[in-house]
Amino acid sequence: MSTVTTAATSESAPAAAPSRPRLDWRLRFGALSLIWGFSFLFIKVGTEGYAPFQVTLGRLVFGTAVLAAAMAVKRQRLPHGARTWGHLAVAAFLLNALPFSLFAYAELTIPSTLAGICNATSPLWGMLLSLVALSEDRPTRVRFAGLGLGLIGVLTVLGAWEGFHGLDVTGTVMALLASLSYPIGWIYVRRTLAGTGDSHLAMTGAQLLLATAQLAVVTPLFTSFPAHFAPVPLLAIAALGALGTGLAVLVQYGLVAEVGPTTAQMVTYFIPVIAAAAGVAVLGESLRWSTPVGATVVLAGAALTQVRPRGRTS
Repeated sequence: MSTVTTAATSESAPAAAPSRPRLDWRLRFGALSLIWGFSFLFIKVGTEGYAPFQVTLGRLVFGTAVLAAAMAVKRQRLPHGARTWGHLAVAAFLLNALPFSLFAYAELTIPSTLAGICNATSPLWGMLLSLVALSEDRPTRVRFAGLGLGLIGVLTVLGAWEGFHGLDVTGTVMALLASLSYPIGWIYVRRTLAGTGDSHLAMTGAQLLLATAQLAVVTPLFTSFPAHFAPVPLLAIAALGALGTGLAVLVQYGLVAEVGPTTAQMVTYFIPVIAAAAGVAVLGESLRWSTPVGATVVLAGAALTQVRPRGRTS
């Protein structure tokens, strides 16, 4: 969900020339938006039958399996070097294990709709962090305006004028921390894994494998083995992993290679819309007027924070 599960950003390594895709990029863009938008619904359904750590572990297992199959088909090997694997372990924690787990715990007490909107705040966090961590990423007045607008949107979604009445603070904070973890991971990857020479697929496959290992260690410490396997939540977890974590990454890579990272990342702005629609239509979640209005303001602010001065492409 979101463009955050990659182990290497578009700056990390040049994309190999892709073969001509069978489907138009717009169809794949729409499919990716739907997959990531429905991920929050899958998390919600998964937590109805399994503990949050179990949902995350299952998600990672299925996602890793998809990438392992893709690597086998393309005959790609995992990266080499202890240093690379060490950095990938940190990336796996920041971009997968931690945010996936936080979202799963958050959705125990907040609607999937709110979780999807919190996910859309990642670009806002990213701009704040870039002011400190990325000296080459200079802010502009437009980007500062976007940050302020995004903050207003967040406060609108949360109903600040009502004193955040009816809001589960713990769940909301967890979802916002999950969205914060993503840009921290992006910056770390950009600093440590750029130019490794390994393919995006190999790097992400290794990253998901490490995240799976991390959850495999943590999950037994905090959960007990399920007494029975609820079929519908299990199917939701399988879809979350195979589609929302595995297949989505493969589709994203194809989009980045074909239309560039800027256009491919626009999918981020469709995710909360689809998450909200799915939560209301499928799960029957309530939707106050402030939620879509605030979400629109958040997305507008997030879009402004991504505006770069003319002549810059990074």
